[in-house]
Amino acid sequence: MAAPMTLEQYMALQGPAPTAHIPYGTAASQYVELFRPTGSGVFPVVVLVHGGCWQTEFGGIKQFRNMAGALMAEGIAVWNVEYRRVDEPGGGYPGTYEDMISALEALTANAKSHQLDTARIVAVGHSAGGHMVQWSAARARIPSSSPLYRPNPLPLIHVISLGGINDLRAWTDLCGFPVVKLTGTPSPARPNVFADTNPSEMLPTGGRTVLITGELDRQVPSDVAFRFAARAKTAGDAAEVIVLPGASHFDEAAATSPSWPITLSRIKSALGI
Repeated sequence: MAAPMTLEQYMALQGPAPTAHIPYGTAASQYVELFRPTGSGVFPVVVLVHGGCWQTEFGGIKQFRNMAGALMAEGIAVWNVEYRRVDEPGGGYPGTYEDMISALEALTANAKSHQLDTARIVAVGHSAGGHMVQWSAARARIPSSSPLYRPNPLPLIHVISLGGINDLRAWTDLCGFPVVKLTGTPSPARPNVFADTNPSEMLPTGGRTVLITGELDRQVPSDVAFRFAARAKTAGDAAEVIVLPGASHFDEAAATSPSWPITLSRIKSALGI
């Protein structure tokens, strides 16, 4: 068994250049990278959302080209999402969430021209990105009074959360910054700041969540996944936890890891491949 992947090895991950760079806003971080297989579609889609503690110093979208390239080689299109983080102007609440909304709206708007099948989508996120995809799948639960409410969000029935941070209430300091940066502050119009930000409190989604966690994950230990799965099942959703033997927090998100075949098989299964 290979040694667990380190942060330094994760930061060095590489992959092919994207097929297209698609802005969804005017800020430098408001764009997606499309990885489209060769040939004619229509192609199933993985919405890929990187982690990095919601902070720019830990990379993200460039490292996720590693996974995107591997998925593209399997005939799967990839919508690799970049977004404003808490240390960027406009990031945090509500901007980071609004970026995720805009990235998904851009997928719908560009699907026909790039031959993407929006009826076959699985959202895959790592760490902070796990939070973002689990939140995206629960958007129909957002109260209409929230700044993040949008009618008729794109359904995300299949979600794969790789070491995902799925319960903001469980963290006081999140990656070294106060959780209020991701929740906003309470107000008379929004007394419960977790109602539109915290996946663990936005259940049921009506979908299926597969939580994949490394046996040796120290950043987001496996009990985080098991707690969410139990809560989801109690709410009536389908949820499953898969523990990757000998894997770290970074093996979870690397196509070069020995754990990758397990993750790939779950992605393909969710897409009906």
